Amino acid sequence: MKYGISTLSVIPMRNARSDKSEMINQVLFGEYFKILENYQKWIKIELAHDNYQGWICNKQWLEIREETYHKLNKEIHTITTDIVDIIKEDNSKLIVIGSILPSYKSNHAIIEEKKYYFEGLNTTGFGRKEKLIDNALSYINTPYLWGGRTPFGIDCSGLTQILYRLQGVNIPRDAYQQARIGKEIISIKDIELGDLAFFKCDDKEITHVGIIMDNNKIIHASGQVRIDTLDKKGIFNNELNKYTHKLHMIKRII
Repeated sequence: MKYGISTLSVIPMRNARSDKSEMINQVLFGEYFKILENYQKWIKIELAHDNYQGWICNKQWLEIREETYHKLNKEIHTITTDIVDIIKEDNSKLIVIGSILPSYKSNHAIIEEKKYYFEGLNTTGFGRKEKLIDNALSYINTPYLWGGRTPFGIDCSGLTQILYRLQGVNIPRDAYQQARIGKEIISIKDIELGDLAFFKCDDKEITHVGIIMDNNKIIHASGQVRIDTLDKKGIFNNELNKYTHKLHMIKRII
């Protein structure tokens, strides 16, 4: 078994080993993984933080030792919190909010003895639920992008996953997977800020998720990251003057 890590700001993860294949996810700086399959141009990986699998280009990763992989698994991760920031090694590179700083200490992340200088804002997990919403508001008007996990393009479950990471909590990648964890809230009268609301389309599998705010509002990625009204029926879009998503369940993660 081989292991790897991303030292690029964003790596597209694809459904199949082709540049034309659907992008299903993105790998951010500092996210590390197992190598499941290795072809000439592509590797199939499994991310450590959520076990999500997909294909990335063989030119876009750095191999790490097995002991490094397990060491990183035991760490409390330090996460970047600025929308965009700079990390410096031999050269400077941009990284986005939610990136991992491996073995971070004294303004340096360390990957296989190589130091990456970083002096931006970071956290090992915010304690107050209100920070979920504060961070979510940073993504307002970010365009929807299937498989996206950055402020330049993000999907609904990518948004919730990154926002919970900033609280120090790892949750699964896709909406239907996120719906399997946490405590179900039966009545909408009992909801709290930070709860996750899940939605179905035509009574099929769960296809959408958003984070509940105060005053019956929800922030979610639909066309763009936006704030709409939530009630027992679902999401009501005031601009369109209609319901756009049918409420299925509400879960409390923290």
